[in-house]
Amino acid sequence: MGGCMSRKTGTFDPQKDLNDLTGKIAIVTGANTGIGYHTVKFLARKGARVYLGARNKSKAMAAISQLEEEGIGPGQVVWLGINLSDPRWAKEAAEEFLGKESRLDILINNAAQLTGAYEETNDGINSIMVTNHFSPFVFTRTLLPLLIRTSHEPGSDVRIISLGSIAHTQSRALSPDLKFKGLEDFNLEFASDFYPDWSRYSITKLACILFARELQKRLDEQKIPILSIPIHPGEVNTFGDRTPWPFLANIVMELFFMRPEPGSYTSCFAAASPVVRNFPAKYKHAYLEPVGHVGEMSANAKRDDLASDLWETTERILDDLGIDIPSFN
Repeated sequence: MGGCMSRKTGTFDPQKDLNDLTGKIAIVTGANTGIGYHTVKFLARKGARVYLGARNKSKAMAAISQLEEEGIGPGQVVWLGINLSDPRWAKEAAEEFLGKESRLDILINNAAQLTGAYEETNDGINSIMVTNHFSPFVFTRTLLPLLIRTSHEPGSDVRIISLGSIAHTQSRALSPDLKFKGLEDFNLEFASDFYPDWSRYSITKLACILFARELQKRLDEQKIPILSIPIHPGEVNTFGDRTPWPFLANIVMELFFMRPEPGSYTSCFAAASPVVRNFPAKYKHAYLEPVGHVGEMSANAKRDDLASDLWETTERILDDLGIDIPSFN
């Protein structure tokens, strides 16, 4: 979801316009419904074995049954239990995957918390920042050694996709005074704002884009051929049922927002379109909007100092909590 409404999907067809993914392994988090569900479907139909990341096993298995009923072609879908409400659980999920597979070609950090009352986890961190930034950071970093090994294999095309949002161009995410120097910068409540939930959400989505950009920078410095791409999926009807007025919200969203299936197209494009690998200089430092167009990032999203501070402060907070992740400088 975001501000400027658009239903543009162009001529992109995930059934035809993606690479053959036979023999490839992918993970999509938050995938038992919505954008993630359809992303799993299209990757599987191109031959990938896709790990459907979801917290609830029964909901995940129901989603897999529905996918198989719709048809996943030559691919396979497997449940991966992951709970992003605690970085330790995100690490456990990554380690579980590492115990099962010897390669990872595509990682799509799709799961996110939208809004909700301000609360802190037992670790004293803003809960939405944990779900949308700290846990995906830990999950990705724990999987990164395998992603790197896979990227050096012949014929590999490894990509890490981070679902950002146009929300990073709105609200408090635009503040020129924004910083990520210490824990207090992650715990801003914005209680006096008109819509505090959105203020907090916008900053988590900025963090998502900054993380993806800083990861790409560090990969490039080590000449690792992985693409790290942040995207905005478009304004997608995935949250209507979570509003105080779900019936009214769903009517409005049906009129002005994309359905989840076309909402998955930009994720699929970034993850598996041959165009992206053919023109890496165009895409790997970009922020993509529907479908596959290079969008305009906010001034804060372009700040290298903010991206570096986010990375280093996140590492320091995790270290203080005793959460070990593989080093990557």
